Amino acid sequence: MPIGNNIPYAIELLNSNKLVAIPTETVYGLAANAFNENAVLNIYKTKNRPQFNPLIIHSNRIERFEEWGLLIPADVKLLAQHFWPGPITFIIPANHKIPEIVTAGTGAVAIRVPNHPITLDLLAKLNFPLAAPSANPSGFISPTSALHVEQQLGNKIDYILDGGNCKVGVESTIISFLENEPKILRFGGLAIEAIEAVLNKKLATGSNNNKIVAPGMLSKHYAPVHPLQIVENLSESIQLFDKNRVGVISFSESFAEVPIAHQFVLSKTKDLNEAASNLFAAMRHVDELDLDIILSEKFPNIGLGYAINDRLKRASIQEN
Repeated sequence: MPIGNNIPYAIELLNSNKLVAIPTETVYGLAANAFNENAVLNIYKTKNRPQFNPLIIHSNRIERFEEWGLLIPADVKLLAQHFWPGPITFIIPANHKIPEIVTAGTGAVAIRVPNHPITLDLLAKLNFPLAAPSANPSGFISPTSALHVEQQLGNKIDYILDGGNCKVGVESTIISFLENEPKILRFGGLAIEAIEAVLNKKLATGSNNNKIVAPGMLSKHYAPVHPLQIVENLSESIQLFDKNRVGVISFSESFAEVPIAHQFVLSKTKDLNEAASNLFAAMRHVDELDLDIILSEKFPNIGLGYAINDRLKRASIQEN
C-alpha cells in the first residue's frame, strides 16, 4: 500500500469514501468520511471491530462541530480552549446528522481535534469530519508509526499518510458530558490532574450504567500475541521464569540477569510522558521476540501513569 505525505491524494480518497490512515499525536487513526455510512462500515470491516464499539469523529476546530449542529456544553468549550488541539475527547449528545453506525446507536458522539500539523491541514480541507479509530486490527496493539500500520493492515486500506512517530503514544483521554457531572471514561494522553485544574473539580470515573458509549471501554484490548503479566516486583518475578525466555517492560530499571534485547525501559529518567510515548512500540517489539511471557511493572498512578496502567491491564492476563 502506498505511504507518503500527499495531502491532496488523501483528500481525493476520502472524498471517494475510501480509507486513509492518518497520523495524530496519540496513535495513527484509520479514517473515513464520518457522514457516509458505507465508508464508516468499511472501517469496522477492515478492523474487524464490533459495531457496538462507537467511534471518535475528528475535525480541525471546535466551531466545525457546531456548524454540523452539535450542541457544545460550556465546560467542553472551556477545556477545548486549554487543550485542543490535543489528546482529549469529549462525549456529548449526538444529532441526526451523525450516523448511528458512528455512535453505535448510543445517542452520543465522541469529538476530538487532534494535534498533528499534517492531519489538521487535511481536516481543514474537508467538508466532513473523519471517523478514525486506531489503525490496527481490533484488539491488537495500537500503531504509533506508519510502518506499524503497514505491518498490521497490509493492503486492506488505500493510503497511509505518514506523519512520523506519534509524540504522545497512547490514545486520548475521554471525558463524558452526558450526565450531570463530567466523568472520565478512558485514561489517556492528557493527565487527569490538568483537566481537574481547569474545571476546578475532581472527576469521577466510569458511566453509571456501564454502557459502552465511547471507544476504549472494552475490558480486553491492546493484546500482544504472547501473554503479558503485570507484577508488583519485577526483580522477584523474573526469578520465577527462564531468564532467557522472559521479556521485561519496566519504567526506568534494567535487570542484569535478562538479555538486554529482551528488556524495554520506557524512561530512564522516570518521565511518565516519555514512558507513555514508548509504551506501544515497546509492547510491539517485545511481542515480536520468541519468548514465553512478558512481565511489566505497575506504573505510578499519577499523570499519564493512569493511562499506561490502563493499557497494560487491558493487554494482560487477568484473573476472573
